[in-house]
Amino acid sequence: MPADPRGTDPDDRAPRERGLTRRSGGGGAMSPWLIIGCIGLIGLAVYVLSALF
Repeated sequence: MPADPRGTDPDDRAPRERGLTRRSGGGGAMSPWLIIGCIGLIGLAVYVLSALF
């Protein structure tokens, strides 16, 4: 099913697209837990690299 063209009335959009918009959080912003997890992984990588060198 093709995507709806821009400027389409939200009531005319496909139900699947409405569901995707709802799950994306409205603005599609990154989850705070994803950012915290990335910082933790970077910290772990620095820890491991400092132990090796």
